[in-house]
Amino acid sequence: MNTKTVPDIILYNGRITTLDPKNPEATNLAIKDGRILAVNDAEEYQRGPATKVIDLQGRRVVPGLNDSHLHVIRGGLNYNMELRWDGVPSLADALRMLREQAQRTPPGQWVRVVGSWSEFQFAERRMPTLDEINDAAPDTPVFVLHLYCRALLNKAALRACGYTKDTPNPPGGEIQRDGQGNPTGLLIARPNAAILYATLAKGPKLPPEHQMNSTRHFMRELNRLGLTSVIDAGGGFQNYPEDYTVIEELHKRGEMTLRIAYNLFTQKPKQEKEDFARWIKMTGPGKGDDFFRCNGAGEMLVFSAADFEDFLEPRPDLPASFEGELKEVVSVLAANKWPFRLHATYDESITRFLNVYEEVNREVPFEGLHWFFDHCETVSDRNLERIKALGGGIAIQHRMAYQGEYFMDRYGKKAAERTPPISKMLELGIPVGAGTDATRVASYNPWVSLYWMVTGKTVGGVSMYPDKNCLSRKEALRLYTQGSSWFSSESEKKGAIAAGQLADLVALTDDYLSVPEEQIKGIESVLTVVGGKIVHATEEFNPHAPAPIPVLPEWSPIRVFGGYGAPLDIRKAARTGVPVAQRHEHSAECNHGCAHSAHQLLAGVEAARNRYADFFGLGCDCFAF
Repeated sequence: MNTKTVPDIILYNGRITTLDPKNPEATNLAIKDGRILAVNDAEEYQRGPATKVIDLQGRRVVPGLNDSHLHVIRGGLNYNMELRWDGVPSLADALRMLREQAQRTPPGQWVRVVGSWSEFQFAERRMPTLDEINDAAPDTPVFVLHLYCRALLNKAALRACGYTKDTPNPPGGEIQRDGQGNPTGLLIARPNAAILYATLAKGPKLPPEHQMNSTRHFMRELNRLGLTSVIDAGGGFQNYPEDYTVIEELHKRGEMTLRIAYNLFTQKPKQEKEDFARWIKMTGPGKGDDFFRCNGAGEMLVFSAADFEDFLEPRPDLPASFEGELKEVVSVLAANKWPFRLHATYDESITRFLNVYEEVNREVPFEGLHWFFDHCETVSDRNLERIKALGGGIAIQHRMAYQGEYFMDRYGKKAAERTPPISKMLELGIPVGAGTDATRVASYNPWVSLYWMVTGKTVGGVSMYPDKNCLSRKEALRLYTQGSSWFSSESEKKGAIAAGQLADLVALTDDYLSVPEEQIKGIESVLTVVGGKIVHATEEFNPHAPAPIPVLPEWSPIRVFGGYGAPLDIRKAARTGVPVAQRHEHSAECNHGCAHSAHQLLAGVEAARNRYADFFGLGCDCFAF
């Protein structure tokens, strides 16, 4: 027995998938000073009076999940203001939530549904109408973002934004109008999302104290789903350093429960080089620590190179000017050894990006620089070979799980079969990291992304990919752990449960490796450990749960509805005074009585788990919440 080293935590009696090829499966592990001390021989270490010993009770344990592309800093500032429709099984549920939140929202504030959902997830398989949104919220401003293609505003929101008959269409967007020229409430991104960003920015912000509370809740929500690390991809209207003060303050206070490596996203069209030159003097890759550190530049490097994805619209043609502007920025970054990432949807754009990169590489070699493309839905084999030759990586996300139907309508099912060609990327040995691109264009739920990689299906259940472009469960998990660690230059620190690595791990509600495929997207964490600290615990591990955090402001949607899969949290709604049980009355028009009752009973029993996955496809739009 090792009597010199006393572990802080011992976990035993588990089914541990380590992703360590030297020791792939284990039953126990020991943690000391935030790192894995030992795997499969924890019994060799003496237990001290402060050692926490936890029986995993046969739970499947995996390395902590790591999202390589999530807008977590921006998302955290706004999380407490947003009503979540992602994971909601019917439009009827979504509209009931909207109506209830509008009644609770005080004057001067908005109700915001900011992306992460698809109409194909709903039993009704359709969008809400403007009439339905106005009926649900006649007086409170409502902004409903759908992907990055459109937004629906009620009449109160049009008034709050000052959109009238005389308001011209802004560059890059369209305000839909009726026969008399009045705005209807539909905003269309054509050809980019500038109008959506700008309109959302008109809404009130939370004060700093509430933004800190909001960010903590968002991190805990991600912990609930098994995330322990993310790479932040910046975002529009996210300025450095102003919009990073909240996350920096939480870092100083030691209140972060999620590791964040952040990329800086240019904010000034035609002044991008100046943005990065200024930031190079202020910070740099690796500056920070294992919880909060700078990762490099992107995903926007120059505005002229944004090949915006909106499969309801034709592919955008990038201007002839972008090559020169991109070369200037990439040359500065490469010369200063700044890793960089770039939003890249279409192969036509990727071809031109690579022409620039190859030219810069001849002048300032990229060797050892972790640069990568994001997305790459239609990248060709030839361009994959070019990416490989330049030493680049590709961060892939499950955007097609939310937009696949649109893509197939425009380009055909055959073209959709490799969007993106993940298997080919892996075959060529290109570093690949998995993620979501949340919080607007897709949900932050990593299990929906893992489900998409394994099954090739959209959230609406449509099969997109042949078997050869789907991954095994272990391959998909590897991309969400070890794969993503390459993109923050942390491959030796995280991604496996192995001695010396950071003690980031998750015990799951269900065995990811064996549950039926449709249940993958319903998995959550029952125990999340980050740096040897328990940041989330429920069910049999509930005695180890961290203290709850109050929700600010008190009218926040998450105070009632929670996060992903919100309407199933019946107990939480009841605690805050929402009369859930009285919401639905069966009648002759409802022919789903048995299914409805089963839904309500199961949701009440498992309220804390939001286990919605089995309900998809039942076709009941009378689901109680």
